[in-house]
Amino acid sequence: MTITYEWRGDFDNASLNALHAEGFGHPVAGTDWRARVERHSLGWVCAWEDGGLIGFLNVVWDGGAHAFLLDTVVAGHGRGRGVGAALVAKGAEEARAARCEWLHVDFEEHLRPFYFDACGFEETAAGLIAL
Repeated sequence: MTITYEWRGDFDNASLNALHAEGFGHPVAGTDWRARVERHSLGWVCAWEDGGLIGFLNVVWDGGAHAFLLDTVVAGHGRGRGVGAALVAKGAEEARAARCEWLHVDFEEHLRPFYFDACGFEETAAGLIAL
């Protein structure tokens, strides 16, 4: 089966809500993802297999040099096949094309090997305030 990746792909909210719920382990929500990404994002990457959405990555930015990865998610049957790393690579390529100089990501500790080893991020000092 061939997986394709599409920058600013034309997804529907129901598919992304279902994928997000599966990937993050919460009930399916009614989030209007289309409105959210069109308002706040530099772009997003969709991964498709047999016409179904199996991966998603949101690339938000500050309008200048900094881009940020959010909501990286891959369906269970797509994990371990390089889909997540390909989503990140496509997002980085498009952020670079938009003349961003930095790509940031926050993640839970169990995702450290994915972001550092599979995707090439480097550890940096950062700060966080829980709101």
